[in-house]
Amino acid sequence: MEVTVVRRGQPGYPPLLEQLHDPPARLHTRGSVNVLAGAAVAIVGARSCSPYGSQVARSLARDLVVVSGLARGIDGEAHRGALEASGATVAVLGCGIDRDYPRAHADLARRIVEDGAVVSEYGPGIEPAPWRFPARNRIIAGLALATVVVEARERSGALITADFALELGRDVFAVPGEITAALSAGTNHLLRQGAA
Repeated sequence: MEVTVVRRGQPGYPPLLEQLHDPPARLHTRGSVNVLAGAAVAIVGARSCSPYGSQVARSLARDLVVVSGLARGIDGEAHRGALEASGATVAVLGCGIDRDYPRAHADLARRIVEDGAVVSEYGPGIEPAPWRFPARNRIIAGLALATVVVEARERSGALITADFALELGRDVFAVPGEITAALSAGTNHLLRQGAA
């Protein structure tokens, strides 16, 4: 496995990421470092998504360079949609660069590396931990010009990503959902707050 380390302040470090309040000191990258500097959109959402959410995430991703978190559900579907359209996609890990988490997405990560990149602020050997995923979400928002939340419960990591995007002054979009569905509570709240 070939890993490239890009340090803050050096050539190749994504300019959009510099705008974060606390940008990572380095990014460990498998795949193309060049894709990190391009115009991308984050697509995030629920791990336990509905068939509707899965379809929407894939459909939206076909026309975009996608940044997401390699998680089950909306993240994985967004990565797959980009790959199906021969587009680039970037997966941001909440663990060491040598881990494909979740393990069930190891093949997806391999495909992403072929046309895009898998990145982490953590070097090899760092295990996934619950607190690392909100930290990962700031990088997802930081690499993207806009964030689209497809499905999210009332308390969702996808909403943390949206908050980071708003802090950066970037656009946040939410896909409306059924008003009685728990999977739509977070996205419908974003829409009430002014998300496009």
